[in-house]
Amino acid sequence: MRLVDSKVTNFATGCNSNFQGGTALREIGIGVLGGGYMGKAHSVAMAAVGAVFATTLRPRLEMICASRPETAEQYRQQYGFGRATDDWRKLVHDDAVEAIIIATPQQTHRQIAEAAFAAGKPVFCEKPLGASLADSRAMVAAALASGQPNMVGFNYIRTPASQFARQLIADGVIGDVTMFRGEHTEDFYADPDAPASWRTDGTANGTMGDLAPHMINGALALIGPIKSVMAEVETVHASRPGGAVTNDDHAQMMVRFDSGAMGQMYFSRIATGRKMGYAYEVTGTRGAIRFDQEDQNSLWLYRSEGDEATRGFTRILTGPAHPDYQAFCQGPGHGTGYQDQIIIEARDFLQAIETGKPVWPTFRDGLEVAQVVHAALESSEQRRWVDVGDI
Repeated sequence: MRLVDSKVTNFATGCNSNFQGGTALREIGIGVLGGGYMGKAHSVAMAAVGAVFATTLRPRLEMICASRPETAEQYRQQYGFGRATDDWRKLVHDDAVEAIIIATPQQTHRQIAEAAFAAGKPVFCEKPLGASLADSRAMVAAALASGQPNMVGFNYIRTPASQFARQLIADGVIGDVTMFRGEHTEDFYADPDAPASWRTDGTANGTMGDLAPHMINGALALIGPIKSVMAEVETVHASRPGGAVTNDDHAQMMVRFDSGAMGQMYFSRIATGRKMGYAYEVTGTRGAIRFDQEDQNSLWLYRSEGDEATRGFTRILTGPAHPDYQAFCQGPGHGTGYQDQIIIEARDFLQAIETGKPVWPTFRDGLEVAQVVHAALESSEQRRWVDVGDI
């Protein structure tokens, strides 16, 4: 990591001031594998995180990798990287690349992560952790053996509203949790005439590999470990123009948490009309919480107190009083967006690197999600309850 000049001129006073109270800033070379949807999001986040959160570690966009030289060069120019390559090994083993972000297809995650850890570099990996449960376990083993910081990309639980919901539940504001209902529903494959593509091939690209991990992660974060599951997983449109569909369209799960709370979850890529249906309801003995990502800057809270005639759900608009909001905007109700969630992830990853201490969610947390997904698939196939601990 390189030291950079932390002195800036205050044009209002003509005096010198330092970021972080005079703490020397350090550059860290970032390598991003994949320049598509999530590759772009992480590149933008790393370019912005220093300004948003005044981090001591300042990312330097060192190298980006894509499948073709011309595409890699396009991403380099568009996102502001110093160099580009179509060889992931070259990026991973480059001395100037000090931290790795994996935003490539799931089947490549394990090989890249294992190589990065062997090279002694921190790794941030997009979800799902591996293309299979075996891959996820191998990636956790590699992370633990290396001792390097590691994180998995579950961004939706990082909205200020969901962070606040997690805080309210942990503080006992709604009492003991008795029931959780969650969904991750979208309609990008609701049209049966939409053509087959990479999304319709392979378990990791189905709804259980693509959408379900986000809400399962959310349930684990809000309520705690899941003890057992009963699931049904279906492919509604078994064929599409261009080929057969080899993965699932939607799924439903009943769960029992370690705490004793009951739960229900539904996941779908064919939920007509739903665009970003990451939503949950949490019922407790003294209150309840509701959230919907399509209105991500609102949280609905019910408290069982006061006159019955005036009780009801209260809409809370997020603002500077809520976690991680003020870094983006000083005005309550103005709101944060999807890209801001990725910037929060970038801050957390840099914190893990700087302190050497794990920051949630680590690879081990990603494995916990993978185990629940695997239990659900096994439950659907065998038509029975499955204990996650037996996976």
